Amino acid sequence: MLYLLIQANLDALTDAGFGFLRVFLFPTFQAAVAAALCFALSLAIGPLMIRWLRAKKIGDNPEFDNESLNTLMAAKRDTPTMGGLLIVGVIALTTLLLADLSNFYVQMALIALLWLGGIGAVDDYLKLTAKRRAAEGKVTRDGLRSKEKLLLQVGIAVLLAVFTWRYGKNIDEVRTLYVPFFKDFALPLASWVFVVIATLVIVGTSNAVNLTDGLDGLAAGTCGIVAFAFLVLAFIVGDAETAGALLFHHIPAASQMTVLAGAMIGACLGFLWFNCSPAQVFMGDTGSLALGGLIGYLAIVVRQELMLILIGGIFVAEALSVILQVNYFKLTRWKTGEGQRLFRMAPIHHHFQKLGWTETQVVVRFWLIAAMLAAMAVATVKLR
Repeated sequence: MLYLLIQANLDALTDAGFGFLRVFLFPTFQAAVAAALCFALSLAIGPLMIRWLRAKKIGDNPEFDNESLNTLMAAKRDTPTMGGLLIVGVIALTTLLLADLSNFYVQMALIALLWLGGIGAVDDYLKLTAKRRAAEGKVTRDGLRSKEKLLLQVGIAVLLAVFTWRYGKNIDEVRTLYVPFFKDFALPLASWVFVVIATLVIVGTSNAVNLTDGLDGLAAGTCGIVAFAFLVLAFIVGDAETAGALLFHHIPAASQMTVLAGAMIGACLGFLWFNCSPAQVFMGDTGSLALGGLIGYLAIVVRQELMLILIGGIFVAEALSVILQVNYFKLTRWKTGEGQRLFRMAPIHHHFQKLGWTETQVVVRFWLIAAMLAAMAVATVKLR
C-alpha cells in the first residue's frame, strides 16, 4: 500500500521536499523496515493476544503416549496456543503496508500464508475446544483428520504452483531447476514437473515445520534463521546487477520476496519473545503450517528448492526422523512380530530429550546447527 502510494506520487513528493521517501521503494530497506515493524507489532500485540487466548481457555494439553516425556512436559499444560495468529497477522499486515501489492509473487505468498494459517487455525480450534471423541468415548487431541489436512494443503499448493508456472512460463529461469554449488548445472522443467516439485516443496516444508514445533522456541527460532538465508537469496536473484556479478540466475519481480522474508524474521523474533522457555504461548499448527508453507513458496520463487534441503536441514532431519521411525517400526514388526524403534522417540528433538538433554540445550543446539547450515548455504553463492 505504502509502496504503491509513494510510487504513484513520487514526483509530487519530490517537489514537496519528501523525495527521501523513495527509499521505501528499495527492497533492502523495505525488508529491514518489515523486520523491525513485525518485531514491534509482535511485542505490542503479543500480551493482548495471550490474555485473550487464556480468557477463551485455548490451552494445550500435551499427550505423547510416553510417560516419561509427559512428565517432562507437564509444566506446559494449559499454556495458550494458536499464537500463530499473531505471526500470521503481523506478517500479513506488514506485507500489505510495505510490499508492492501489484507484484504477483507477493499476492501468491499472502494467499499461501493466509490459507495455510487458516488450515492450522481450524485444526488447533478442533483440538483444543471441540475435542472430538474416539470410538471408546475418550477425549482426544485430534483436530482435522490427516487426510483432510493433507487434501487442503495439496489443493492450495497445486493452485500456487500452476499460477506461478503460468506467470513465468516465458521466463527461462522460472522453467529451470538449479543445482546448488554449480553455476552451469541446471535442469529444464516441463510444466507438470514444475507443479509436482512445487507442490511437494510447499506441502513438505509446511508439515516439516509443524513437526519441528515441539519445544519452546525451536520452530520460531529456526524459521527466523531460515528466513534470513532466503532474504539474502531473494535479494541476489531479484536484482539483475547482483545476480549477474555472482553468475546467478535473475528472476524479475522476485526482489519483493525480501519483504516477506524480512517480515518473517521480525515476526519469528517477536513471537520468540513470548515463546522462549518457559513459553507463555505456543504457535500451534496456525503458525507452523503457515511459516512452513511460506518458506516453501519463497524457495520456489527464487528457484532454490534444492538449496532448501541445506538451509532447512533441521526441518529435513525432523521429518526424516518421523518417516524412518514409523517405517522401521513397521518393518521390524513384520519381520519379528514385535516392532522396534530406531530413535528413542520421534520427532528427533524428543530423542535428545530422552537422552537427558534439557529442553533449552536441545533448542539452542538446534539453532546453532540451523545457523551453520544457513551460513553454508549463503557461502555457496560465492562458491559457485
